[in-house]
Amino acid sequence: MRILALDVGDKTIGVAVSDELLLTAQGLQVIRRHSLESDLKSLNQVITQYEVQEIVVGFPKNMNGTIGPRGEFSRDFAEMLKSQFPHCAVRLWDERLSTVAAEKMLISADVRRSERRKVIDKMAAVFILQGYLDSRHGS
Repeated sequence: MRILALDVGDKTIGVAVSDELLLTAQGLQVIRRHSLESDLKSLNQVITQYEVQEIVVGFPKNMNGTIGPRGEFSRDFAEMLKSQFPHCAVRLWDERLSTVAAEKMLISADVRRSERRKVIDKMAAVFILQGYLDSRHGS
């Protein structure tokens, strides 16, 4: 079993997957969004290839814990995934500051701005998934 994490945006979806022991998160790809149909096709390929049984969708809450338009968008996307992939459990995971953390990590690794833009969503998905995996193990 593996767990998939998604950082869902308007233009891209960052994708990360766990190892089989559910200990670590690895960034897979950034899906460029063209249509819901193509998004689902790309996600289905990943779900099938990695035998995913659980999907974690980043849930961007406001810093005060309220849910804004981005949070509602993610919640709606998660509901759609539940209906499209009924064999997978779908969960929302608080992703506050995951993109900020990913950006700081890439900057500290001296990754150029143009390269950061290409991988930031994938790295945000890694932060989301690693946080979720750590919480499962009580870390």
